[in-house]
Amino acid sequence: MSVVEPDSFGRSKCRGCKQNIAKGSLRFDEQLPIPFADGDMSLWLHLPCAAFRRPQVLLTTVNIAPLKDRQCHDHLTEISHIGTEVSRLKRIAETELSPNGRARCKSYKEPIPKDSWRIRQEHFGEGASTPSGNIHLGCVNLFFPTNETVLVRTQYFAPSLTEAQLPDINGTRQ
Repeated sequence: MSVVEPDSFGRSKCRGCKQNIAKGSLRFDEQLPIPFADGDMSLWLHLPCAAFRRPQVLLTTVNIAPLKDRQCHDHLTEISHIGTEVSRLKRIAETELSPNGRARCKSYKEPIPKDSWRIRQEHFGEGASTPSGNIHLGCVNLFFPTNETVLVRTQYFAPSLTEAQLPDINGTRQ
């Protein structure tokens, strides 16, 4: 069972962006069975992170119990619908500068140079995230069919990405 509830203590950590969830802010609480023992575990996510990373579960939850803020509800529902239609989008875990030149792009199979922007991907299953590769920031158009949605997700998971670096997404590899 999943619910949207306010965080009561401010100690929970989001499984999407790995940041703390502020006390009193709304969080998405997904209950999953523990794979190696009896009982359930809670996965907490910020609402936007849940829309980006767990769209189908969030859609089911907000359809059963709609959010009081109608504009927020509509926005999260729209993002979640796009994520369910294009399954690759929910794999976007982080946008970061490549720390070394060892990672290879899933699209072109070429190394991603050190200090160039890359999108790190993860698969979610069994209550945990598993790394699934990287792509150049400039390969977005080739790998993901919906460019503007990828821009929103890329900016959300990389607050340090500047407007000047965004043109790199529009077709030129770094």
